[in-house]
Amino acid sequence: MTDPHIGEAARIIAAASKARPAVIRSFFDEDTFTVTHVISDPATGKAAIIDSVLDFDPASGRTSYASADKVIAYVENEGLEVEWLLETHAHADHLSAAPYLQEKLGGRLAIGRHILTVQQVFGKIFNEGTRFPRDGSQFDRLFDDGDRFRVGSIEAIALHVPGHTPADMTYVIGAAAFIGDTLFMPDYGTARADFPGGDARTLYRSIRRLLSLPDRTSLHLCHDYKAPGRDTYAWETTVGEEREHNVHVHAGVSEDQFVAMRQARDATLGMPRLILPSIQVNMRGGRLPEPEDNGASYLKLPVNRL
Repeated sequence: MTDPHIGEAARIIAAASKARPAVIRSFFDEDTFTVTHVISDPATGKAAIIDSVLDFDPASGRTSYASADKVIAYVENEGLEVEWLLETHAHADHLSAAPYLQEKLGGRLAIGRHILTVQQVFGKIFNEGTRFPRDGSQFDRLFDDGDRFRVGSIEAIALHVPGHTPADMTYVIGAAAFIGDTLFMPDYGTARADFPGGDARTLYRSIRRLLSLPDRTSLHLCHDYKAPGRDTYAWETTVGEEREHNVHVHAGVSEDQFVAMRQARDATLGMPRLILPSIQVNMRGGRLPEPEDNGASYLKLPVNRL
């Protein structure tokens, strides 16, 4: 059965390949192995920032802005106007700097509508109570699968690709797809699917959906961990390269084979170092919990829950 949203994404990619290319500048944070992307339209100077990083020291509980300030410096030096602050999902490995960037640069903060599911699940895990809204109101836009938008004059479409989490989104902007944690570089494989709300079978289907895009589509990843034998970090590949060479899900790997591999592999993985602070902040759109009566914000550490 034809997927109309993938068909529309393919049309956007084909049209963009005939136009002046977007400018993409990526910033790698080695502490969290996270890549923040800035994509801009050279015709209008409008831009989107995807998956920003707030520096956080879990030992002291202190935040800082060195990673975000590099993005701000680039945007200001290039004379760009930020229209969008896009989150591919509620990250479990780093805190979002979106509110800080929004204060400095403007733009609308957006994520997939299924963030509501994440808020419900983790609201209970962290026993957040009624002060924590579970309606997505922390964000300016909640994207549904197939929603269209623009970065300047560049056409874009949001695609729901759950499995790693229930809320993962891919943003196809021009000829580029920003796919979050769904896939890694071909020599590293795929995202884990064992977080609350994750599902390996759903992840396989989301990946196959992405890999039905045109071969030439450039894929921009959110993380890289350097696969064994590779000495440099990398975060850009193509649909064709992933389809042919991804070590977990290349052409010919069945759904059942993938699910068995992913479940066995996930059972050996520890929890991400920053998962507890990250989820509490990111489900709030990158904001800390409301200060208590002494003026300080607190992050919870649920014992024996995860």
